[in-house]
Amino acid sequence: MDLNSMSQKFKKFAGSASTTINRAVQFTEEKLGSAEKTELDAHFENLLQRSDKTRIWTEKVLKGTECVIQPNPNQRMEDMMYEKLEKKKKDRMTSSESLGQHMVDAGNDFGPGTSYGNALIKSGQAQMRIGNAEREYVQSTVNNFLTPLKNFLEGDMKTIMKERKLLENKRLDLDACKSRLRKAKSTTAQQQTSPEASYDDVIAKAEADLRVAQSEFDRQAEITKILLEGVNSTHAHHLRCLNDFIEAQGNYYAQCSQYIRDLQSQLGSYSVGSATSMGGGAPSNMHSSSVPNSNSPLTPSAPPAIQVTAPTPTEKKQARVLYDYDAADSTELSLLADELIMVYKVAGLDDDWLMAERGSQRGKVPVTYLEVLE
Repeated sequence: MDLNSMSQKFKKFAGSASTTINRAVQFTEEKLGSAEKTELDAHFENLLQRSDKTRIWTEKVLKGTECVIQPNPNQRMEDMMYEKLEKKKKDRMTSSESLGQHMVDAGNDFGPGTSYGNALIKSGQAQMRIGNAEREYVQSTVNNFLTPLKNFLEGDMKTIMKERKLLENKRLDLDACKSRLRKAKSTTAQQQTSPEASYDDVIAKAEADLRVAQSEFDRQAEITKILLEGVNSTHAHHLRCLNDFIEAQGNYYAQCSQYIRDLQSQLGSYSVGSATSMGGGAPSNMHSSSVPNSNSPLTPSAPPAIQVTAPTPTEKKQARVLYDYDAADSTELSLLADELIMVYKVAGLDDDWLMAERGSQRGKVPVTYLEVLE
């Protein structure tokens, strides 16, 4: 490296260090109240305040929305790490989907033909539909609301903050030049001037530096002002994103409400007493001989099952189906909740069963699925 290159680099470094020191001195004197500060006009100050409010509240809304769609802080941290590493996020089940899967598995284990097992399966399927709706809602929120907010903070807002910092530096340079010019014009500054430099030369140099600093400050102020005025269009864009978020949230809650209403309709009048329990209550497709005697001291007490007034062997009665039932074989009749069928007793048929007719269809059905009408 030649001497000229080294000399130029040293001068550049010295000039940069001198500028930094002058800014630090000016900033300190302003804080102490011993130096004047160039004030921006009221409109510019309003733009700055609105920019600060936009940044602060956008950050808070962003963080709050993330907490709503992912309440688990550990999973939020994990997702953030995957995002920082630019890796695909883990495809995990939602809480509703996980609950639904457990319910379905439990229902299949207890038996789809039992009241409790059937109810668990239907509830699990509803929970899984809710989980799927939640997944779509979260994805829509991320794409249409969170991503635009993040892009604004990491793009436009960072640019605004960078230009504002440059503007503040230019202002400090301008005010430092003003201060030097005032000192040059003062008697003290004239006395401190070296004999080699005339008084007029010092004033002229200070005025030239001031003109350059003023020009750079004005140019930077205009750039910053244009960026700050662009926050208006940002608000308009964020309003559209907010509408998308509220629409997605409304659709999600409406879907959840509909799924629960459908589930309640399917479950009908299921109750603790009518459902098969682990300690009592007759399973719908088991013979009475395999069910413990309800009077036995080994049988846990349970609410009484729905009382069924069974018809005599010679008469038919109308019955309302309480719950859906899928026939296990050709001797049974499948049932749909709330439909009306004709039932009667048949000699040799267990007490837990009745013979049913629906039009030309005929087969045995479990008593616990029926409400025999008087």
